Amino acid sequence: MTSTAGSPFTDSTQAAIARTRQHSLGDLLRRSALRYPDKLAVVDGERRVTFAEFDAAANRTAHALTARGLQKGDRLALLARNSYAYAVLAFATAKVGVVLVPVNFMLGASEIAFILTHSGASGMVAQDALADTAAKALAEAGVQGGVRGWIGADPAEGWEDVEPWISGEGPDHDPEVAVGDDDPLRLMYTSGTESRPKGVMLSSRSLIAQYVSCTIDGGMSTDDVEVHSLPLYHCAQLDCFLSVDVYLGATSIILPAPDPATLLATLERERATKLFCPPTVWISLLRHPDFDTRDLSSLRKGYYGASAMPVEVLKELSRRLPDVQFWNFYGQTEMSPLATILRPHEQLPRAGSAGRASINVETRLVDDDGQPVAPGEIGEIVHRSPHAALGYYEDEEKTADAFRDGWFHSGDLGVMTEDGYLSVVDRKKDMIKTGGENVASREVEEAIYQLEGVAEVAVFGISHPTWIEAVTAVVVPKEGVEVTVEQVNEHARGVLAGYKRPKYVVLADALPKNPSGKILKRELRTAHADLAQ
Repeated sequence: MTSTAGSPFTDSTQAAIARTRQHSLGDLLRRSALRYPDKLAVVDGERRVTFAEFDAAANRTAHALTARGLQKGDRLALLARNSYAYAVLAFATAKVGVVLVPVNFMLGASEIAFILTHSGASGMVAQDALADTAAKALAEAGVQGGVRGWIGADPAEGWEDVEPWISGEGPDHDPEVAVGDDDPLRLMYTSGTESRPKGVMLSSRSLIAQYVSCTIDGGMSTDDVEVHSLPLYHCAQLDCFLSVDVYLGATSIILPAPDPATLLATLERERATKLFCPPTVWISLLRHPDFDTRDLSSLRKGYYGASAMPVEVLKELSRRLPDVQFWNFYGQTEMSPLATILRPHEQLPRAGSAGRASINVETRLVDDDGQPVAPGEIGEIVHRSPHAALGYYEDEEKTADAFRDGWFHSGDLGVMTEDGYLSVVDRKKDMIKTGGENVASREVEEAIYQLEGVAEVAVFGISHPTWIEAVTAVVVPKEGVEVTVEQVNEHARGVLAGYKRPKYVVLADALPKNPSGKILKRELRTAHADLAQ
């Protein structure tokens, strides 16, 4: 056999070298299991699993997936709340190079059908409580055959219980599948700013570089005991926290949802040391009557992100949890997702800041021509980093636009100090972050435009004491047509997921515009800022 052009080695030797050097997402669990075989890895209700058991379960599940026809590069959708099975599937798919497509369980069937169709998913694993929505989505997408995995009891007809994949008699040795650093392993659908979500392709290289940044700048360690209650379909909980814990050999406590009473009781019972929550959940914990009765003395590290933490809430957290250090994580799905970090000693002196670029990231602000702006001036936030995604699935145009000039363009606007501290001042494309969820204003606008009688609509976010931002719609009816707030709300219930629906609807005669006809949403935000008061 002759060597490949440009290489001094034969193809077989190059393949052997590549396999020897492999450092993929699936390898991380195996290596933690070799280091800490008997250490507690995951707690899910009554289930307590060591790293050796976790790795064996992921291997069995990987073999089960391949036995059912899935191959490297195929896409598998996962529609479920947090569970041990979710964690197993995240690593099982990675071990055989199957691309996992986590699906937001708050979406409606039509929204999920789009993701299934766009991703070309070869199958789906769904939780029993979400099975009706899953079945409708599969039917609407026209997906027939393929894998049908069921998380829960009593699988419906056509579905297969995943528990035997996880804990059955199947082979538990590591699959021998070569997975390259930049083979896509995740397809994360982001609301983005378009009427349809984009599929962000993440690889082992993207994710592991990001895990290193989280570990170093986020003060994470092998000794951590972390509670994971935010949805694992989200990049933040899955890849800033759960997967980093697996990488380090830390212990993960998995909860299905961030119920404040359950979360507080779990922190006390498991002697947890670490917790991530968006500001809305931290606020819910502070306001819960159990907060002052639970023993939270084990907690040492707190993290927040998804939206800005109100300064007064940050001060209250510092006062009521004096032994807890806090970090603010800022980024985007396309950055796997971490970009900048505000560290514990910077929290109050730099309150409201998104911090500085993490260790594997360069961040700067640019104008519309891609040129750097001076400190103190508003510019678009752009990043250069191995964290960055491989691009948008099946979308050359949007990928080229987002990655132009060799930088990832976030679409967020910010201001940076001379010493590199970033403050996010607006979202260039009108993203609304409500309760830790991203909502594209254009998607909501297009949904409301479907209501007969609507001439114009503008959707934006206003400050809210609970949700941080509340989706707000100003609707202009067509001349001579009566449109009511109740009609708008009823229509929204039929076409949008709950978190995307406007919390406030205002009827107006006209929308403010500039001379070129662009709607001035900043004026609308100012005019309606008191709706939530």
